[in-house]
Amino acid sequence: MPRFAANLSMMYTELPFLDRFAAAAKDGFRAVEYLFPYAWPAEELAARLQAHGLQQVLFNAPPGGTTTESIAAAWDQGSRGTASVPGREAEFRDGVLRALDYAAVLDCPRVHLMAGLLDPAGSRERAAEVYRENLRWAAAQAAKVGRDVLIEPINTRDVPGFFLSRQDEAHAIVQAVGAPNLKVQMDLYHCQIVEGDVAMKIRQYLPTGRVGHFQIAGVPQRHEPDVGELHHPYLFEVIDEVAASCGWDGFVGCEYRPRGGTSEGLGWAQAWLRR
Repeated sequence: MPRFAANLSMMYTELPFLDRFAAAAKDGFRAVEYLFPYAWPAEELAARLQAHGLQQVLFNAPPGGTTTESIAAAWDQGSRGTASVPGREAEFRDGVLRALDYAAVLDCPRVHLMAGLLDPAGSRERAAEVYRENLRWAAAQAAKVGRDVLIEPINTRDVPGFFLSRQDEAHAIVQAVGAPNLKVQMDLYHCQIVEGDVAMKIRQYLPTGRVGHFQIAGVPQRHEPDVGELHHPYLFEVIDEVAASCGWDGFVGCEYRPRGGTSEGLGWAQAWLRR
């Protein structure tokens, strides 16, 4: 059955961030993910995880910046990663090392490296070259400490100009880099908006060993997965079926914005969370 992780950046926002760990555990989650941990000491987050029996399964490397304050400012100012951005290689590498330090304390097995925005006046070929070089370096650093690094195609309706938006492009990049610990973060919300044919893409890509993590949300409004144009119970069955045949044992991150209170909107998940 799917193993769900609550995304604490989008869920339980009616509570202060540090109180969301307890709320997720109370609702039956045993794993969490979120965008960024850098506003809090890693040891404080690890204590919350331990206190509530939660596993940290994913977070993002910094979207930009090199200090706690500049990381938050970079996100607020629209930076969406630096991995493919020429001229920001040193910033990217500093962010990766910072993320891996947090991953060690949080015992988190994977870190997402956001690609960033393509400069409309820049060269896509140059950005792709920088992206591959940065990912090759990051994968090597992560391999030294037993972590995976992930890349995620994101739809350009939500994030105009994002460098990576298609599953086939992401898998081609992973193959070109050739690092076994570089994987694709397959967000079914983004996949449906850009490409559709989601079930067949799960069947195509999950057996390759290149999918490190799933995320879900209702399409098109990014609310609970029981509303919108995707039938998630069927997609969960597909993931289970394919995972059983290929040995995949990852997580499905619930990266959605609840329509109301988070706990009140979890009816879609109760059958799984109770197991």
